[in-house]
Amino acid sequence: MIARTVDILVAALVLVLTAPLLALAAVAIKLTSRGGVLYRQPRAGLHGEVFNVIKLRTMVAGAEFIGAGMAVDAGDQRITRVGALLRRTSIDELPNLVNVLRGEMSLIGPRPTLPSQVEAYDARQRRRLDVKPGITGWAQVNGRASLPWSERIELDIHYVEHRTLRLDALIVIRTLRMLATGGGLYHRGGGGFDL
Repeated sequence: MIARTVDILVAALVLVLTAPLLALAAVAIKLTSRGGVLYRQPRAGLHGEVFNVIKLRTMVAGAEFIGAGMAVDAGDQRITRVGALLRRTSIDELPNLVNVLRGEMSLIGPRPTLPSQVEAYDARQRRRLDVKPGITGWAQVNGRASLPWSERIELDIHYVEHRTLRLDALIVIRTLRMLATGGGLYHRGGGGFDL
């Protein structure tokens, strides 16, 4: 109950404080590329329940059907110029806060993945579905999409099995550091899937 209250208060506050930034980003997206401002994609949440994650669109419309599909590499030609800046600063993730307010996500937890990926999980890997997915998490601050998919899953399971306020605080500190540097945005050929 306390965690949910914190999620709601922080998500609402950050959305209010960043509203002008989101509006500016929306205008930039609309003026520089065709397609909608928001990108919605089905993701697996708590216990595998599917919901639509909301992000600012950073790639050309229909990017999931072009080139590398769901994988995103550094220098990916499908990323728009505005999108590259939004990704580097993680501004594109701010609409995830709406998912937090809806109760589909938490501030901290494993990043929500595609339902097709969940179908391939073994019993151990399904442990990462025992908590709500988060905007940031242990795998995010220990390599993010630069890690092979199997390592990211293991880091997420570690988080599920060792969740504490201290670990959450460490994740927040490391997330702020990553926001300042933009590190770990793309994969090394091992499964960075985050359009």
